[in-house]
Amino acid sequence: MPEFLAETYTPRDAPAAGTAAPRADDIARAAEQAGGPGAPARFLGAIAVPDEETCFWLYQAPAADAVRAAMARAGLRPERITPAVTLRPPHARPGPAPRAPHPTRPPAPEPGPPGTPSCPPRTAPPPPGTGPP
Repeated sequence: MPEFLAETYTPRDAPAAGTAAPRADDIARAAEQAGGPGAPARFLGAIAVPDEETCFWLYQAPAADAVRAAMARAGLRPERITPAVTLRPPHARPGPAPRAPHPTRPPAPEPGPPGTPSCPPRTAPPPPGTGPP
């Protein structure tokens, strides 16, 4: 199914309407409710760029009209909706990205056989006066 990127703008000086920003689960629910069997829409995620007063919303839907209906149901007014192509790494799974190893630390040792310690034993510090100056 095609994907669409929608843009919304919120000026920093916009008066607060007394409502909190929409939550991801509310937006996803609105997309499910707005779409019908013939025009389902699925909210995939959003990226807010506060310094640019912009939010980008990613949806999967058969057409831009289905995205517009889903966003309207969530109380969002998109300025623009365009077809999008999402690039994902192979075998990408939802959730936080794995942490990269620390650049100055060696990689962690592989676990040994059962019953062996998982960390190398610490060595005692050298006696005073025997280390580097």
